Amino acid sequence: MKMLSQLRIVSRPKVWVHTLVKALGFAALFLIFTGFAPSAHAQETVPAPGAPRSTIVPAVKETKLKNGLTVAVIERKAVPLITVQLLVNSGALAESQKKAGLANLTATLLTKGTKARSATRIAEEIEFLGGSIFSFAGWQNSSVGLSITSDKLDRAMDIMGDVALNPAFSDDELKLAKSQTLDDLTYNLTQPGFLANYVATKYSFGEHPAGGTPGSIEGISRNDVVSYYSENYRPTEAVLIFVGDISNEKAIQSAEKYFGNWNKTARKSGGIWGDVPAGPAAKSVVSRFLVVDLPKSGQAAVNFVKPIPGIGRRAKQYYSASVLNSLLGGGYSSRLNQEIRIKRGLSYGAGSNFAWRVGSANFSARTQTKDQSAGQVAELMIEEVKRLAAAVPAESELVPRMSVLTGDFGRDLETTQGLAGALANLYTFGIPPSDLNSYAKNVLSVQGGDLKSFAAANLFGGDIIIVGDYEVFKEDLARRFPDQKIEVIKASDLDIDSETLRKGDVQ
Repeated sequence: MKMLSQLRIVSRPKVWVHTLVKALGFAALFLIFTGFAPSAHAQETVPAPGAPRSTIVPAVKETKLKNGLTVAVIERKAVPLITVQLLVNSGALAESQKKAGLANLTATLLTKGTKARSATRIAEEIEFLGGSIFSFAGWQNSSVGLSITSDKLDRAMDIMGDVALNPAFSDDELKLAKSQTLDDLTYNLTQPGFLANYVATKYSFGEHPAGGTPGSIEGISRNDVVSYYSENYRPTEAVLIFVGDISNEKAIQSAEKYFGNWNKTARKSGGIWGDVPAGPAAKSVVSRFLVVDLPKSGQAAVNFVKPIPGIGRRAKQYYSASVLNSLLGGGYSSRLNQEIRIKRGLSYGAGSNFAWRVGSANFSARTQTKDQSAGQVAELMIEEVKRLAAAVPAESELVPRMSVLTGDFGRDLETTQGLAGALANLYTFGIPPSDLNSYAKNVLSVQGGDLKSFAAANLFGGDIIIVGDYEVFKEDLARRFPDQKIEVIKASDLDIDSETLRKGDVQ
């Protein structure tokens, strides 16, 4: 017990017993020393979840500077901490497949040196202030930001403004970043789980890996980075977010001081907001089977993946999809984990998620298992998707999964960095900031029938992708899916830059 581990055991028995009695009480002490414990059947009924608690976020105050930069402020005075995040509405979507990884490299290099500061100096100055600085790129956005105590904001903003507006993009730092990225890729491409997601990006979703490919990373030059930064980091397409112990007036003053001179004209048109039209609904759960043969892998990754055109982050079905995901693969008690791990012990865990775009979404369910059980796990995944579309979930199952969603959302908003990230997500998709306070209500309004309809209309016609030692599960897979054509690509022949995913077929 945790209480026992905190007690100091002394050599005098009477003192030790007296201390335990005070801490635990006579009843608990009797159980410890006699070895008696409550019956395993004392609590067969799982306690009902508590009523969801609403998360109230203070109103977001918006101001637009003369250069077009939007400043968004949420005042939270309880703790003397501030997170500042500069959101730029361009990410990997704005790069070509040939230059995959360019957005990520550009964001990475922001904190690796400016015209006035070296990478070492940036790190040392931030550390001296007791803060942290970060930068990253996603599919549709890029960010640079920091977290700091409120009394040191001005000095920290001087660093952040320099990092965001005056990056050096030195050849040495680019060379180092490329080398580290390639090292990571070389290792990751031997891992079944990574390889399955990597292949799905191109094979199923028609995109390119946001982190790049070995070929694309090799081909990125300093001029590419400079051009990407110049074309995509613009005040008119950015939001500077302040969350924490700061007034709106002080935030605006800081924004004017460190970002007011950032002047770049807006682009004439942006092609990143188009919706993807939905196609006809498929009749079967699986349309294609792809096996990436990775001999002596030791385990197999099994993924079910499905692009969902026509339903993006701004769609009303976003909440139905979120609850469905929580039910299917959003935690330890989700259906996939129950069937694959808990009941059969075929994996350490199974889950699912939606990767949201403006006008579409990428759905994936995934797990890893021993090679011998790859076919069985694929069957289980397919059956769980069918089950979603065949029956309305019981209220007793649905309510706890909704509570998980609202509870996780509320916890994320408890930190300044989590709240800034949630706000940045809304701005990325053009969603009003007020949506932060309506999230729980929207989740709880979802009905079981909504999940059934969503699954039937959107989750059929996906792909099963298995990465593992094909020789081990080949016969079992054919026995379980006798009518299914199975495409096989050797991992040694894989090339994500090729339209056919095979080396030698690069377009």
